[in-house]
Order: sequence, then structure tokens, then C-alpha cells
Amino acid sequence: MNIFPKSLETMEQALSASTLKQRVHSANIANVDTANYKSKKVDFQAALDTAMNQQSLSSYKTDNRHLSFSNEAAVGSTKVLTNNSTQYNNNGNNVDMDVEMAELAKNQLWYNAVTERVNGKLNSLSSVINGGR
Repeated sequence: MNIFPKSLETMEQALSASTLKQRVHSANIANVDTANYKSKKVDFQAALDTAMNQQSLSSYKTDNRHLSFSNEAAVGSTKVLTNNSTQYNNNGNNVDMDVEMAELAKNQLWYNAVTERVNGKLNSLSSVINGGR
């Protein structure tokens, strides 16, 4: 018997992908002056879609003509992509500090929001376990 809802597992995967994204943006910022360094980015939306699609849905059919839910889980993983198409500096580097800082801030807000949802789910479970006390 699993007392943790599937949504908690999905949020765990979202936090892991967000952590990876934070590391990648931090590496880009750290290498802003490194010659020939190419910026990297995490394909975060694909990772989130994969996590969301891994939840299997089930339905109760009252008629055989009703459509079934798909039980196939999406297969995929978080990918780190290298941007080779641009160059911002004369040294071959393509890190745009303004973009990196904005993405870092956006990712931090996302991480905080998901963390709050995880805390809410765990507080709900704690309340149920403690009998509402």
C-alpha cells in the first residue's frame, strides 16, 4: 500500500529537473568569460511533460463503447542541449548574462512553487496520520 499520491512523485521529478536546470545556468554564468564556451540549456518542458505523462489513469466504464484511458507511460529523460548556433563575444563564447540571470530567477521561482506544493501534500498526509490534530 502506497500512502503517497502519484502527484508527489511527479513533483519530485519536477524538482530534480529544476535542480539540473539551476546547475546548468550556474555553469553558464561561471563560464561567461571562457573562450569558446557554448551555453547549455535543459529541455525542461519535455522533462515536465514526461513526468506528467508517467501517471497512469484508470477509468470505470459503464458501457463498452466508452473510450479507454491510455496506460502507456511516456519514456524520456531530461536533456541538456548545447547552443552552437550563436556567438556573443569575440572569443567564441555565446553566454548572454542577462538571459542566464533571468532564467535562473525564473527557475528559482518555479522550484519554490513546487516545493510549497510538496510541503502542502506532506502536511496533508501528516494531518491525516495525526487524526486532524
